[in-house]
Amino acid sequence: MIHKKALITVALIFFIVAVSYGIYRIKNYNVNREGKNHDQINLKVNHTKKEDINKNGNQLNTAKGRTFTGENLKYNTQSVPVLYYHSIGYEKGNELRIPKEKFREQIKYLKENGYTALTMDEFYEFLIYNKPIPDKSVLITFDDGYSDNYENAFPILKEFGLKATIFMITSSIDNEKNFLTSSQLKEMENYGIEVESHTVNHDKLDELSYSEQLTTLKNSKDSLEKLLGKKVDYIAYPYGRWNQDTLKASKAAGYKLAFTAAAGWANKDEGLYTLDRVYVSANHDIDEFQRRLTNDNYNSSN
Repeated sequence: MIHKKALITVALIFFIVAVSYGIYRIKNYNVNREGKNHDQINLKVNHTKKEDINKNGNQLNTAKGRTFTGENLKYNTQSVPVLYYHSIGYEKGNELRIPKEKFREQIKYLKENGYTALTMDEFYEFLIYNKPIPDKSVLITFDDGYSDNYENAFPILKEFGLKATIFMITSSIDNEKNFLTSSQLKEMENYGIEVESHTVNHDKLDELSYSEQLTTLKNSKDSLEKLLGKKVDYIAYPYGRWNQDTLKASKAAGYKLAFTAAAGWANKDEGLYTLDRVYVSANHDIDEFQRRLTNDNYNSSN
């Protein structure tokens, strides 16, 4: 009789523990899924390939990068600064060419002040699926694909462990002296510096017909995909110029996001194919860099 009572007692204990653990898992799942109660978890980064779940409860295979959890997160009702550079190297009177020392100062500032440099996929998932990102998130982008992006910018990005994206003029690859080569692009892509499209010939898209726009958008995308063996989903419009045909052609060509040169932080409400960026000039000191990075209304501020 005593033995039987002992077995019943043990079974009851196991049942209570199992039920308690199940309730605990369900509560934690709901807390994490809804993005609440962030103060209970420290900010951390997890690499994952698990399926994400959108607000309607549908499962989506969207997790292509890091998943951010914890305190100080932002959601897609908020904006993100997308920095854009051109050349990294000194040339007197040319504000597009950022001296290497100034670029290093800016990247060091980002690192020392706790900024996370996002990949394009992470930014896309933030906008589309509301995947949370750190409040101090930024994208680092380069237009055109100058060789000094490899010679001067790449070592600094590696030094501080930050990701970036180069929007490449595809006709310049292996053809023009001061532009990136295919081997340099492959090396950077393998490291984690993404290469995306900037059209074939740095075209003024708003001066082209719809058919011509679609051709340059598709050809640049196709050539980069063939060269790098990956999907190319993002584009920056040369000179920041576009029209309604550009938006239709970008979608038809298979791009997911497109960036302009309009001043401001990027927000989904402005349109996925007309995203703003934050211009970085050689004339900006570190205080101006910080102001543009920390004030989403910097363009209308004195």
